[in-house]
Amino acid sequence: MHRRIVELYPKVIASGRMDEALALIDPEVIDHRGGADGDHYGIDAWRGKWEQMLSGESGFHDVSVVVEQNVATDDLSANVYLSRGTHTASGRRYEVRGMDMIRVRDERIVEHWAIRDAVAMRHQLQLDQ
Repeated sequence: MHRRIVELYPKVIASGRMDEALALIDPEVIDHRGGADGDHYGIDAWRGKWEQMLSGESGFHDVSVVVEQNVATDDLSANVYLSRGTHTASGRRYEVRGMDMIRVRDERIVEHWAIRDAVAMRHQLQLDQ
């Protein structure tokens, strides 16, 4: 399940066809994003997160995600992954590692936690200057 949602991102989600991937997410999902945004609740918030990642000045394209390590138990799965992409507004590329974990119930993601090296990403995209 976890690898499938990660693999769907660059192929399906980034092309704007989100329904296949959203079918893997529970309507009442809790997305623990941390930072100033805090937690997001529900599938509409999840869809909005993906739409924001693809749109306008803050959007990205040519995104790829490679799972480097996965550890799973009955209902939890954790990934270490390498994410690459291009910042649409600047044309600058990034390559950063991240970690995420999901909880699955009835073959749908019901909870998600994510950490990405945002400092390295901002530096590579020269957003700090």
